[in-house]
Amino acid sequence: MVATYIARHGAMRFLGEYEAGPDASYERGQAVIMRSERGLEVGELLCPATSQAVSLIVEPTRGQLVRVMTEDDHVTAERLRQSELQEFHTCNTFIHDRKLQMELVDVEHLFGGERIVFYFLAEKRVDFRELVKDLAREFRTRIEMRQIGVRDEAKLLADYGDCGKPVCCNTHMAVMPPVSMRMAKLQKSTLDPTKISGRCGRLKCCLRFEQDVYEEFQQQLPQPGSRVVTSKGQGRVLAQEILARKLLIEFEDGRRLAVSAEDILTKLG
Repeated sequence: MVATYIARHGAMRFLGEYEAGPDASYERGQAVIMRSERGLEVGELLCPATSQAVSLIVEPTRGQLVRVMTEDDHVTAERLRQSELQEFHTCNTFIHDRKLQMELVDVEHLFGGERIVFYFLAEKRVDFRELVKDLAREFRTRIEMRQIGVRDEAKLLADYGDCGKPVCCNTHMAVMPPVSMRMAKLQKSTLDPTKISGRCGRLKCCLRFEQDVYEEFQQQLPQPGSRVVTSKGQGRVLAQEILARKLLIEFEDGRRLAVSAEDILTKLG
């Protein structure tokens, strides 16, 4: 049976299932040369491809592992990274000359040279057919133009978040989850947009990561406005402290106390 592995590859951090060659074995974290649907490219092995691991990937890519990266491969990869700088400058010049309403964000030159991918931002649809012809004549390879959003821009370019760690979209995230102000309100985060927005200018993805726990705990607590009986007497729930699993209760004698959920004896409605 052919061994398969989960690998991460490409500027957009694609995840996929890749087959090893006969009698070949790989270790977690190794840099490899792999053949994907896009062509020959550099990747990183994450783990063996169990059925559970593959099921957690949305739209996994597929292909074959060619080899562990050699010293020569690393030299080639570095040379390509340097060439991407010139390709970025050349593309920007063409964009300016043709007065196209687009902003070039990043360039990805595949290891095998099968294509060069140009990532750009644009508010409207852009007719870049002539630009592609310019680039194809200049670089003599397949050109792919890929329009992205501001969150994808952060995935390509951002480094560290407010937490002091590398931004999630640039490390482990393959899919950008929807995030809403309702999540920030439930988690009692500050509603100041400058403090709950990530490097992309949109609401932080970590709000989405914690939302399921908040919703689960909230369902287990009496809702604000309901009446409850506690060991300290009867009262009305004013607010929830969801993670602490406590309730702020106003008792019949006017007292307002924080009460643990375990101290609620009966919910009156």
